[in-house]
Amino acid sequence: QVQLVESGGGLVQAGGSLRLSCVVSRNIFNLGVLGWYRQAPGKQREMVAKITTSRITRYGDSVKGRFTISRDIYKNTVYLQMNSLEVEDTANYYCYANFRDRDFWGQGIQVTVSS
Repeated sequence: QVQLVESGGGLVQAGGSLRLSCVVSRNIFNLGVLGWYRQAPGKQREMVAKITTSRITRYGDSVKGRFTISRDIYKNTVYLQMNSLEVEDTANYYCYANFRDRDFWGQGIQVTVSS
């Protein structure tokens, strides 16, 4: 079992920055893929960013060049640095972990970008 707890969301103006954090209940050194997804009202959940145990990263097309995913294995935490935020980034953001072929999700945290 893996518990994921997100923090760092909130309200920000367009062009601003936020950093999301996700504390993982297990040692993340070899845990599996970690990542962030988001879901806006009336839309499907979409992948924002992923990072593997080899620190290979992958980003959704809409956030490339603006968002950066990273992890701290000593704090068992995965981060999402979000820069140049746009109104379209407004969504509930979910931390994700794949462990032993099972998917685990955080409860989600709201990010609202105002114009």
